[in-house]
Amino acid sequence: MHTRRTHRGTRTGTGVALLAAAALLVSGCSSGNSPSTASAAAEEAALAPLPRSTPAALTPYYGQKPAWRDCGVPGFQCATLKVPLDYAEPAAGDVRLALTRKKATGPGKRLGSLLVNPGGPGGSATGYVQAYAGIGYPADVRARYDMVAVDPRGVARSEPVECLDGAGMDGFTRTDITPDDAKETRALVASYKKFAEGCGADAPKLLRHVSTVEAARDMDIVRAALGDEKLNYVGASYGTFLGATYAGLFPDRAGRLVLDGAMDPSLPARRLNLEQTEGFDTAFTAFAEDCVRQSDCPLGGRGTAPEQAGKNLKAFFGKLDARPVPTGDADGRRLTESLATIGVIAAMYDEGAWQQLREALTAAMKENDGAGLLFLSDSYYERDANGDYSNLMFANAAVNCLDLPPAFDSPDEVRKALPAFEKASPVFGEGLAWASLNCAYWPVRATGEARRIEAKGAAPIVVVGTTRDPATPYRWAEALAGQLSSARLLTYEGDGHTAYGRGSACIDSAINAYLLDGTPPKDGKRCS
Repeated sequence: MHTRRTHRGTRTGTGVALLAAAALLVSGCSSGNSPSTASAAAEEAALAPLPRSTPAALTPYYGQKPAWRDCGVPGFQCATLKVPLDYAEPAAGDVRLALTRKKATGPGKRLGSLLVNPGGPGGSATGYVQAYAGIGYPADVRARYDMVAVDPRGVARSEPVECLDGAGMDGFTRTDITPDDAKETRALVASYKKFAEGCGADAPKLLRHVSTVEAARDMDIVRAALGDEKLNYVGASYGTFLGATYAGLFPDRAGRLVLDGAMDPSLPARRLNLEQTEGFDTAFTAFAEDCVRQSDCPLGGRGTAPEQAGKNLKAFFGKLDARPVPTGDADGRRLTESLATIGVIAAMYDEGAWQQLREALTAAMKENDGAGLLFLSDSYYERDANGDYSNLMFANAAVNCLDLPPAFDSPDEVRKALPAFEKASPVFGEGLAWASLNCAYWPVRATGEARRIEAKGAAPIVVVGTTRDPATPYRWAEALAGQLSSARLLTYEGDGHTAYGRGSACIDSAINAYLLDGTPPKDGKRCS
C-alpha cells in the first residue's frame, strides 16, 4: 500500500505502508471459483476459534522472554523469538521472528504493548515502527504504550523469502501485463513461472507455512512473551485481515484492536481483485477530476470528463507498449507500459501524491522523459538506487498464494474475465486481470479459503473505512464490520488509503480515545 506526509515518508517520498498494501493488488491471488459460487460458500464458512488452553507442545514457545538489545536505532530495542514452523508438528523446526519496541515514555499509567502492522502482506512492521509509528503516533499513545512490531514469518527480518535477484526483478517488472498475442502471453506466463520457481527454490519448507493464520498464531506467542494478557493492535490494509484473523482465533485475548483500511475475508480473491480494481477506478476518477482543474494536467483541460482523461491515459499506455521512453536510468531501463501503469497506481494511494503524478505524467507524455513515473514504480516495488529490491513482493506473493487458491488457472480464464475487469476500470482493468494469474504457477498449493470472521466474545473492535479508498474499497470495511460480532464502524469520507494519522482530527481523536480509554466510537460514526 502513497504520500509525502512525514509519517509515511520513505526514500522515495511515498509511503511504505501504502506500497505494501498496493502489492496486494499486483501480486494478488484469488479464487478460481466463480464469484457467485465461492461467495455463497464463504457465507457458510466462518473462522473457528482455537481452544483457550495452550497445547503442551507449544508451552516452550509461550514461555519465552525476549532478550532485548540495542539495535542501532535511537530509542528502540530489538529481539528475536522462536515460533514453530508447522503448528501441526511443533517439533518439525522453528522460525525466528524479528521484534522491535520503543518503551512507553510516560507520563500516565502504562497500558502494555501496542502491536502495529502496516499491511502488505510483506510490509516490514519493524521498519514501519522504527521509521514512523514509534516516533509519529500521537504522543499520548506513545506515552502509555510500548510501541512494538514483529515482522511476520517470511517478511523482512523474519527469515525473508527471496525469489529473484535485482536483475531478475527488473525483468519481471518490465514484463508486459497486457499481452496482445500468443507470444506476449507466453512471455508473461514464463515470467510468472520463473518468479514462482525462484521462491520455491529459496524456501521450499517455509513457503508452505507463511499463511495469515500462522502469522496470527505467531502474534499470540508474541503477546505472551511481552507479558500482555490481551493483544492491543493497530493494523492497516492487509494488517486488518491479520488482526481480524487473530480476533477470530483468540477472541478472548483480543484487546483494543483498530483495523484501518479493512479487507473483507469472506470474499474469494477473484472477487477481491475485481472489487479492488473498482477501487482504483474510483481513486483515478477523483485524481482526474482534480487534475483537469490544474493548469498543467496532461490528461485534458478544464471541463474534461474523467472518462476522457482515462481514455487519454490508456492511449498513452498503448504508445509506451509500442515504444518505451527514456528515463536516464543508470541501468538503461526505459519506461514501459507495465512500469508506467504501476507508477500511476502507486500514486493513487494518497492525494498528497497527485501533484507528483501530474508532473511525472507531463514529463513522460509531453517531454519524452519517463524518469518521474519510473521513480514512482521503483518506490512501489521497493527498488533502491543500487538495483536491489526488498522482499516485499516475494513475501506478498508467498502469503497471498497460500491464503487463497489462484484466481485463474490459465490465460484462457483471464481472457474470459477481461470484460468484467475492464468494466470495473477501463484504465487499469486489463492489466490487473492479467496480474491475477501469477498464483496459477505457484509451487505450493493454497491452504486457506475465504471465510467470514465473527470473533464472538471479543471486546469492541474498531473497523475504519475510507469512502474513496483505492486499495481496500469502503464496502470491505462495511462487510468486515458486519461480520465481526463486536465491531464499531468508523468512516472517513475522503480520498486515500487508510485514515488514522492522515490529517482528520475526527478520526484521530476517536481512535485515540479508544486506545487510551477503551471507549470505542459509536457504531456508524462518520468523519471528513
